[in-house]
Amino acid sequence: MTSRALILLYGTFAFHPALFAAEPLDSILAKITQSAGTFRAMSAKIRIRDYTAIIQDDSTSEGAITIQRGGPRELRMVMHITAPPEDAKSYAFHDRKAEIYTPKAKLVQEYDLGKNAGLVDQFLLLGFGTTGAELEKIYKIKLGGEETVGGRKTARLELTPKDKKAQEYLKQADLWVEVAEGRIVQQKFLEGNGNFRLVTYWDAKWNPELTDAAVRLDLPKDVKRESPQK
Repeated sequence: MTSRALILLYGTFAFHPALFAAEPLDSILAKITQSAGTFRAMSAKIRIRDYTAIIQDDSTSEGAITIQRGGPRELRMVMHITAPPEDAKSYAFHDRKAEIYTPKAKLVQEYDLGKNAGLVDQFLLLGFGTTGAELEKIYKIKLGGEETVGGRKTARLELTPKDKKAQEYLKQADLWVEVAEGRIVQQKFLEGNGNFRLVTYWDAKWNPELTDAAVRLDLPKDVKRESPQK
């Protein structure tokens, strides 16, 4: 599995930078911790911008995501990419296993992420329901500027993995945290080769009641399955 796929499974961008954040880092981390204490689930629209440095390719896709979290290391996620339609795919993550479904091919690729448990934990912490203390344990954190993302006032945090192996996959992660609620509204994953992925969430519903079906892929009976790792 590529580093981009690994990051994608765990992780309106009209924004303008300000010179300084209105609140100190400790205050932002405290709000993240407060938000994490009540987080159980989230559903939202999603926009993903992928940049490939070597060929200077910039592409954008859109869809929807649903996340359910039971504990610090218990997460289930389903994401459907619907635009552009020719690139439609669905992704699911649960029990340290990932599935990538391509509707046109009626194919599901299955991955066991158990061997990368440490890296999986690193990326899970960049999602939702994470406390400030958990972030500080794994990442060096620097406060960037105050920025507006989709009309929301945010503080941008710059995170550098402390673990050398994690740095092979992720040079830096930026998190845009809504100042009022301590919720993540945008993420940027930067690789050492200059590639990056920018993920923006909007129309979010927080702590909706979800069924098991809401965080699993709805697959046709004649779907084919393969395990590229084998």
